[in-house]
Amino acid sequence: MAVEDDVIYIYADGACSGNPGPGGWGTVLKCPARSLEKTLSGAEANTTNNRMELRAVIEGLSALKKPCTVTVVTDSRYIVDAFQKRWLAGWQKNGWRTASKQPVKNIELWQELLKAMAPHSVSWQWIRGHNGHPENEMADSLAVRARRELAGE
Repeated sequence: MAVEDDVIYIYADGACSGNPGPGGWGTVLKCPARSLEKTLSGAEANTTNNRMELRAVIEGLSALKKPCTVTVVTDSRYIVDAFQKRWLAGWQKNGWRTASKQPVKNIELWQELLKAMAPHSVSWQWIRGHNGHPENEMADSLAVRARRELAGE
């Protein structure tokens, strides 16, 4: 695994106008030890905010070329709680059903996320959105811009 100095930070955010509606995602990848930064973004025509939040993380992890130590920073409780509160483990154990026996929403994206995570050592950090954190604000701006471009705004 990568040495601690080579931790990659992935700042991820999603945006949606309507739920569902046109949506965008934005990701900022940073390796402070090497002074590297990369941004990614994209959009989908008919989606939800949670799907865009997941897509932002998936695309960030998928952009990594080799196994890394990664800290994902997101304002999505949906994603962070799925790991930190072990919801995801429970969903898998229950055949992709929630504690109330309902099918897990966005199952294909959760499965894609697990695949994208597999080669890496990933930790999760929640951050309050729209609170002035530079990289979170950048990820949000990327997501909003992608959504607006798609919608022709």
